[in-house]
Formats: sequence, structure tokens, C-alpha cells
Amino acid sequence: MQGLLSNFRNTMIVSFLLAVIMVVGYMSHYGSADAIFWQAVFRWMHTFFGILWIGLLYYFNFVQIRKMPDIPAELKPAVSKYIAPEALFWFRYAALATWIMGVILAFNRGYLFQAFTLGALDGFSVPQHTFIGVGMWLATIMFFNVWVFIWPNQKIALGMVDGDADAKAKAGKVAMLFSRTNTLLSLPMLVTMTMNQTIFG
Repeated sequence: MQGLLSNFRNTMIVSFLLAVIMVVGYMSHYGSADAIFWQAVFRWMHTFFGILWIGLLYYFNFVQIRKMPDIPAELKPAVSKYIAPEALFWFRYAALATWIMGVILAFNRGYLFQAFTLGALDGFSVPQHTFIGVGMWLATIMFFNVWVFIWPNQKIALGMVDGDADAKAKAGKVAMLFSRTNTLLSLPMLVTMTMNQTIFG
């Protein structure tokens, strides 16, 4: 067991296989691989990638950004050259996968266009489309911020792309502000993602 748990890749492979067994168990009990079953699968994937994305967003804002000024100068390269690039890889692709799975889920549930128009296609008569639509737009803005503002500026700030000291400082500030914007948007976004299913079904 220690050998399994000491290897991250093997741990995740076994975790995924156990998850697939659970998915097959649900399909066996449910008795069909229809649209409802696939909604459940897409919701699971959307939730997994969302936890990875928002978890890393919170790591950056709750821990790394706040504590970096306290780290001695000689130790900062350990974060900027090793930890941050790896975290940003998982961060940006988790954002992409979360957004894609969310769109697939909304399409599968039959309200993608109603939600993206904030319920306008229903004459604003279906509140769950308006609420989830607000959440989808907040998540879309956050996803856009990751790929258009945070990642390109982090590449400069971390020295992955050439830039002088002023350019690095400016890029770091821009990346931080958009990361903080995503943190601000995350709680209202999560309200819609968690409460909509419970309140409206």
C-alpha cells in the first residue's frame, strides 16, 4: 500500500479505476446509459475538474500570493521555477476541462442556450435558467481570465518568457489582479452551481 501511495501517478490511476467501477455500478443499478445517466457522468467530471481548478485558485490566493513576500529571496526561485509552473499547468487545463464539461452538461440537460441568454429565450419565466446562466457567465469570465490574462502574464512574471525586471513586476501585478478577480467571482459562481440543482432540480 505504501508503494502505491508514494507514487502520485499510480495513486490517481487506482482512484480513477475505482471511480469507473462506481460509475458502472450506478449504470447497472439504474439499468440504462440514457441521457440522465450521462448527465450524472458529466456532473461528476465537471465537479472533479472544478475542484481542481478552484482549489488551485484558492491555493494561489489563500497561500502563495500572500506568503511570497515573507519567503527569503534565496528561496523564492524554488516556488517560481518549480512549484508555480506546475500548479499553473494544472490550473489552466482544469479551468478548460471544467468549462467544457459544464457546457456539455448544460447542453445534455437541454438548457445551454436558455442559460447563456440568462433566461431571455424563456421570457425570463424560468428562474433556474437565469440563475444557472449567471453562474455560467461568471465561470466563463473566470475561464477567460485564466487563459487571456493570468497565464500569459504569469509566463512573463516567472521568467518563462523574456522580460526585464519592470515587465516582470507589471506582469506579476496584472496576473495577481485577475487571479484576485476570479477569487471574488468564485463564491457567487459556486452559489449558482451548488444551489440550482437542489432548489430547482
